[in-house]
Order: sequence, then C-alpha cells, then structure tokens
Amino acid sequence: MKKAFLLASLIAMPILLLPSSSFASVYIKYYNKESQKYVFKVQMDGMTKEVTFNGSTTSASTIQGSGRKAVIETSCGKVDITDDSKIEIKNGCIKVL
Repeated sequence: MKKAFLLASLIAMPILLLPSSSFASVYIKYYNKESQKYVFKVQMDGMTKEVTFNGSTTSASTIQGSGRKAVIETSCGKVDITDDSKIEIKNGCIKVL
C-alpha cells in the first residue's frame, strides 16, 4: 500500500509542481487613442496569430499560446511584448509603456 502511494506521488509531483505551458498566454492592457479598430499580426510560439484592438478604448486583450512573450507586427515595425504589458496605440503604431 505504501509503495503504491509513493509511486503515485512520484508520478503526480512533476505534473502538479512544474508550470504547464498550456495555461500560458500574453495579457495586454491597451489604450487606443484613435477611433479606428486595428487588427495586427502576432508571432508567438512560432505561430502567427491576430490580435484586435478596438478604437477609442482603454481595454485588455489576451493572446493565447504556450509562451509569455509575443511580437506584434505593425506598419511602424515589430514590437516585443511580454505578459501583462501596457501599450498605447497611436497612428497605427504601438508604444510599450
């Protein structure tokens, strides 16, 4: 009985104690100064995704994936962001605050 419990504990420990990448994402707080809605391409985990920022809004958006970093592609260039970033959108460009 003790051996079975010990074996089950040893198997379950890495699953419970190690962070799971399936729950990771990048959470962005943003302020879009323009009335225009923007949809940008995002590179995350080697995959291309999209993120939408509504116009004239202070809000938040979550990019689902298995990492805590992402790269947003804008007409002004690429912007590296991490989880819980605060950004400002003006003239189609992103500024990390």
